[in-house]
Amino acid sequence: MAKAIRIHRAGGPEEMRYEDIVIVAPAEGEVQVRHTAVGLNYIDVYDRTGLYPMPLPGSLGREAAGVVTAVGRKIKDFRPGDRVAYVHTVPGSYCEVRNLPAARLVKLPRSVSDEQAAALMLKGLTAEYLLRRTYRVQRGDWILVHAAVGGVGLILCQWAKALGAKVIGVVGSEAKVALAKKSGCKHVLVMGRDKIAESVRRLTQGAGVRVVYDSVGKDTFMESLDCLAPLGMMVSYGNASGPPPAISPLELSKRGSLFLTRPSLFAYIAQRTDLDAAAKALFGALSSKKFKLHVGQRYALADAARAHRDLEARKTTGSTVLIP
Repeated sequence: MAKAIRIHRAGGPEEMRYEDIVIVAPAEGEVQVRHTAVGLNYIDVYDRTGLYPMPLPGSLGREAAGVVTAVGRKIKDFRPGDRVAYVHTVPGSYCEVRNLPAARLVKLPRSVSDEQAAALMLKGLTAEYLLRRTYRVQRGDWILVHAAVGGVGLILCQWAKALGAKVIGVVGSEAKVALAKKSGCKHVLVMGRDKIAESVRRLTQGAGVRVVYDSVGKDTFMESLDCLAPLGMMVSYGNASGPPPAISPLELSKRGSLFLTRPSLFAYIAQRTDLDAAAKALFGALSSKKFKLHVGQRYALADAARAHRDLEARKTTGSTVLIP
């Protein structure tokens, strides 16, 4: 038996239950991992509320780090004692022990701690594909990052600055401005205080930004489009305020032939070779200090509901981990 956070119906944090689960031996092609740290992400909220439907009852969580405790048949690349981490399409990391497809696991270098890995696999790999593959940020590019001191945002801003970009960060309160500036933002705008599109035009001398990374969704989507330079790219990769509104393609045309994409990490790492390459680039960027990982909060796994409440209330900064 092991402990896990499970939900029996979609809803608020009050639906989360700390329950016993039965752990069986790993099947062929699977590896059993004892979690040492579990990552918290906004996608977990989408799973919990039913925005992203999942079979119920079920567990939450997409990423974690830990130690291999057993392997199934035909496993050659992993053995008990290996330190590993993962991000998975199937929710279920909010638990003490889990069986996973070996194809989703990566081994951890000594330079990366378990907490760092648990906080990095989803957010860090997201930052990697956003900066290097969805839009390949170049030296001198003006870019706009919403939720600049969130888990993904802090990595994005630091890494983008290391690449030579000029970063405009958007935060939710005055209290977060200092951290955003410390984390790579050349300029910081505050939601509710600043007129975002107007400020961006002023800061870029009317040019606009080459790319907007928007994880907020409904509340910022249209204004984000207004921040872009002609032929700029709108990257909508999250829905923290709700899904963005439906728009006509003409809205992109009249703003200067804009590009719009709604990418997903799991499409970018679907192939084993892509996962390995992305993880190597991510761990390399961390080791070479292109960014520092900020774990702002730690909660016991049993307190996952409180962690969700704090995340939704925008009380968190940087990454959050749950400790089994």
